[in-house]
Amino acid sequence: MGLLHGKKILITGISGIRSIAFSIAKTLYNQKAELAFSCQNKKITKTVKKIAASMESDIVLICDVGKDQDIKKLFLDLSKKWSKFDGLVHSIAYSPKNLFYGDFIDDVSREGFNISHEISSYSFLALAKECRNMLNNFSSLLTLSFLGSQRIIKNYNLMGLAKASLEANVRYMASSLGKQNIRVNVISPGPIKTVSSYSIKNFKKIQQCYSSFALIKNPITPENIGNVASFLLSNLSLGITGSVIYVDNGFNINTII
Repeated sequence: MGLLHGKKILITGISGIRSIAFSIAKTLYNQKAELAFSCQNKKITKTVKKIAASMESDIVLICDVGKDQDIKKLFLDLSKKWSKFDGLVHSIAYSPKNLFYGDFIDDVSREGFNISHEISSYSFLALAKECRNMLNNFSSLLTLSFLGSQRIIKNYNLMGLAKASLEANVRYMASSLGKQNIRVNVISPGPIKTVSSYSIKNFKKIQQCYSSFALIKNPITPENIGNVASFLLSNLSLGITGSVIYVDNGFNINTII
């Protein structure tokens, strides 16, 4: 029997096998969770359906989290399959590519600032707001951040602000949803090659820095992230909520001096 046997979990934001969401989904599946998937648009549904089928799921729904009506429809459609469920993985972030480069103040714009926070942070709250009455007692919600929320990471720029917002969001959501025995946490992984990481200029240099100053020298793998996600979505983590869990071999505590 797996760690998540009998749990129904929705994976949002999956785009392909190179996404962290895929690695999390694969680990959850191996721990016997029953999975549903949502993706942004029809363009990638064929890819996501193949992923879902490999994990014995036929639930693939479309949701553009920038649209409230899409979020409402997501859970209306999901309710036709599951009346209740046990967890949600939010693996969604966006900032215009041109805002990852150059001088932070010179390049940032009101429009870019707003959309980065809306998609990367508010969307987690919006999903939780819409589905909380479908969540079972002791359900768990999980999202993903990065150390750029707390430190200056070159070429991360505006996304760092959006992730800081997301982490604060997690704390306030945990306070609100704690009344329903629902946990809310965030994983902050070390740098892993994904589709999203290609947006960050000189990403290899960031990886090299992590490798040099991490306390444990084994490289962080997507499976590491998936294993921690499985724990946080399971009943073994009932005492943890509102927390940022770093999966970066201790890099975040190294003063680097």
